[in-house]
Amino acid sequence: MSLIENDNSVIQTIISQIEPNVMLHQIVKPKNSSPGRINVSPDDESLQVAHIGLKLNQTFKAHKHVIHNRNMPMAQESWVVISGKVKVFHYDLDDKIINESILFPGDCTITYRGGHNYLALEDNTFVYEIKTGPYHGVENDKTFIKTNVINL
Repeated sequence: MSLIENDNSVIQTIISQIEPNVMLHQIVKPKNSSPGRINVSPDDESLQVAHIGLKLNQTFKAHKHVIHNRNMPMAQESWVVISGKVKVFHYDLDDKIINESILFPGDCTITYRGGHNYLALEDNTFVYEIKTGPYHGVENDKTFIKTNVINL
């Protein structure tokens, strides 16, 4: 596990204990909204996440994205907590829990590889889930992990 702290956020990177050169997950916890962009995801990952602090009336050039054939062998997923509190369980490549963390509003978790599970710790918790697609359904995109953590 590594921890990077800058003016805008604390970024925790979770590395596999099975394959020490494989990044599995990241947790991003904002500290403030200082202006500027911090790219969180490595450039070679399918899911790209950045922390961006904006000044009043700041804008960017209007744009659209170019169609590319991309090789995305598996879905990558991120959760951003909007309200409430969530406990995240991160799993290593061997399906063993490698990390447990509490996420608060504004916090973000990203799964590139390995598994994850989430537990709402407050009623009316609300999150955004963002993942690469297209999604091909549970039977094609997921393998369930046997765990002692609550599964609904």
